[in-house]
Amino acid sequence: MTTSRYNIEKYLQSFSLLTADEIKTLISKMRPRTIKKGEYFIREGQICREVAYIESGFFRSFYLNTEGKETTYCFLFANTLVTAYSSFITQEKTIENIQALADTEILAISKQDIERMEQSSANFLRLTKILAEQEYLLMERRVIQLLQESAENRYKDLLHNQPAYLQTIPLNYLASYLGVTPRHLSRIRKAISI
Repeated sequence: MTTSRYNIEKYLQSFSLLTADEIKTLISKMRPRTIKKGEYFIREGQICREVAYIESGFFRSFYLNTEGKETTYCFLFANTLVTAYSSFITQEKTIENIQALADTEILAISKQDIERMEQSSANFLRLTKILAEQEYLLMERRVIQLLQESAENRYKDLLHNQPAYLQTIPLNYLASYLGVTPRHLSRIRKAISI
């Protein structure tokens, strides 16, 4: 068993929903792909027709405002899923950009294959429901963090949960994510390291 297959199996087993055969079926539908640093999983204006498991590497999700300025919404790390969720559900064009910040290995599965599996087993349907609920909770947590937490506390959260990646995220993206200027971010980092 390859490491990537082990990781995705472990991830799917963590939900305690799918049988061993159902996990094998799901994995057999996933296609490995490398997205090079700087390349995109999806760009604004495209329709998202797949969801992927991130084996290694990481992405940033960002939006462009009316002046064309980028705002980083979130970072997506290994052992999680990536998709332009609203577009994936509605099959309408996304306003989201998802860009690799390092060479990133994914296992992608099409919306069509997911829908077929949902029709074949109630377990797949339950799994997609749980994944949708988790996505909602992550979005809610991000909004609450932006409204209630200081930039310093949001930085500390990243430092605690993703320290290895924090060193590789360009400062301008990190500042955008935290809702501060790069200069303010430098002050936060300096204060925390003291």
